[in-house]
Amino acid sequence: MGKGRRRVLEGRVTSDRMDKTIMVEVQRLRRHPRYERVVRRRKRFMAHDEENTCRVGDLVRIEESRPLSRRKRWRLIAVLTRAGERRGAGTPAAAAVEAPSTTEPAAAEPVAVAESAAEEPETQE
Repeated sequence: MGKGRRRVLEGRVTSDRMDKTIMVEVQRLRRHPRYERVVRRRKRFMAHDEENTCRVGDLVRIEESRPLSRRKRWRLIAVLTRAGERRGAGTPAAAAVEAPSTTEPAAAEPVAVAESAAEEPETQE
């Protein structure tokens, strides 16, 4: 296995309980040979995380490596997105959508309008 021939996969961290090791679940889609329906397949890999930076739910990229332990043959390359982060959460427009507006009129205003309408005499022509 040459350095340029190593496989690179992307997946979600499902466990970070071990020291310097994470469990990464990689999902792929394949067509069923007989029924031709698209089936979701998943596989879990143990990967080496030297700095213990990953948390459950992170989207990560892992690379194939030499055997590091009995079941660990992958290394962490990069953390693509952190768990809980949403795309565009740092923009002001997204913050305005998330925050509830305090300038909306209270529910008592339509009642006041209805009372003022009742006090005025109705004219018919």
